[in-house]
Amino acid sequence: MSATMRAAVSERYHSVAVRDVPKPAPAEGQVLVRVHAAGVNPYDWHFLRGEPRIMRLQLGFRGPRLLVRGTDLAGVVESAGSRFAVGDRVYGQVEGAFADYVAAPEELLAPMPTNLTFEQAATVPLAATTAWQGLDGVQPGQRVLIHGASGGVGTFAVQIAVALGAEVTGVCSTRNLELVLSLGATRAIDYTTTDVVREPGRYDVVLDLGGRRGPALRKVLAPGGSLLLSSGEGGRWIGPLGRIIGALALGWIGKGTVRALVEKPSRAALAPITAWIEDGAVRPVVDRIYPGLRDAAEAIERVEKGHTAGKVGLTVI
Repeated sequence: MSATMRAAVSERYHSVAVRDVPKPAPAEGQVLVRVHAAGVNPYDWHFLRGEPRIMRLQLGFRGPRLLVRGTDLAGVVESAGSRFAVGDRVYGQVEGAFADYVAAPEELLAPMPTNLTFEQAATVPLAATTAWQGLDGVQPGQRVLIHGASGGVGTFAVQIAVALGAEVTGVCSTRNLELVLSLGATRAIDYTTTDVVREPGRYDVVLDLGGRRGPALRKVLAPGGSLLLSSGEGGRWIGPLGRIIGALALGWIGKGTVRALVEKPSRAALAPITAWIEDGAVRPVVDRIYPGLRDAAEAIERVEKGHTAGKVGLTVI
């Protein structure tokens, strides 16, 4: 068996290429996974660019310390652990997913939904977990607003909120209105023609997944409501942090609560998501699947440009 494997490697910022690298050996608590497909997220282009620059305090100043890109994967276990046997189909959020193999902590993996392909499953973990953790606690009959409803996280958020029994309004562009309604939203608002802040509706939970409206969306909160802020875009140095900090500070004033939505990968978070997928209540919306690791740079660029409807993925095997 070869001691090397293919991987999409970033040896410096703004560069990614397929290289032969040492094949990982699983440590205690890990299993070796043969990656069949990987998902692409905004997380990946932020790491590739090293932006916002404040991230380089952790990532490395001259170049990324973690060379292999990718975080979402679906594949087959090749070395048994305490939870998984050889041949098990798994998916999860693990660093270094743009590669033939990953030594994956078992606590970050879950059995793959039986009704998905590897490519579909690979688009699920980060986006669906973010949506679920933002909506955990939503009660039947509550009114939920998803700002950025047609993106990777947004398409999952609409479906999960509906599965929880909420009445969902999605904000998106003109071309994605029908998509958002097809996912179960009661109403879809076109942000190019309508400012949701000026609309009369009030919401118990608001997810700002673009991170751009921030404090303004407090105006649409019902008494006691919650505004959750995802990352979004911002300047090259601190990105959206300034805007989010400002919104959190304003959350001390006026009605409702404001908090940042910070996703935490875990096997436990994937359990309800898997159940919803297998029941047909939730499905991944796939914008495009690229055919191989050699397309990693193009796939990351597509996500970076924005305006994708749902998720982007890569076939690895």
